Amino acid sequence: MPTPQFIVDLRTHIGHAPLWLIGVTAVVIRGDDVLLVERADNGIWAPVTGIVDPGEEPAHAAVREVAEETGVTAAPERLAWVHVTPPITHVNGDQAQYLDHVFVMRWVAGEPYPADDESTDARWYPCTALPDMPERMRMRISAALDPSRETQFEWSEEPRTGWAGR
Repeated sequence: MPTPQFIVDLRTHIGHAPLWLIGVTAVVIRGDDVLLVERADNGIWAPVTGIVDPGEEPAHAAVREVAEETGVTAAPERLAWVHVTPPITHVNGDQAQYLDHVFVMRWVAGEPYPADDESTDARWYPCTALPDMPERMRMRISAALDPSRETQFEWSEEPRTGWAGR
């Protein structure tokens, strides 16, 4: 399901106005490979991403999103990065900004396929030979692949503003 029902319900009241949402990025590793999907909405290759449902633990959301989008079973191993994405406008005009949790996930079972309409392809890529993708997605993969790194949090003396600061 591309848009969770709770967001569809909110959008009936607020239209395309900005929403602050909790997101997850699942960087699933199998040996020297990483699981990527080709997104149906914009054609980019990326790790599995998704929105945390109300009351759902972020790690559970990452497991759920991987299964829903690729048919793969994965288990969370480490939280690699917590960051705020820049404000975005989705192809349907909806505006959002995400508090994203990047998880390192261990492959448990299954071969990837586009299991829902959010992706047109799903496959393993060697970590050393990733396809073209936005830098923001490469940064998430890099954070997950660095085994010496503890969870990274974004911090600066100057707070970054989102929609309110535009």
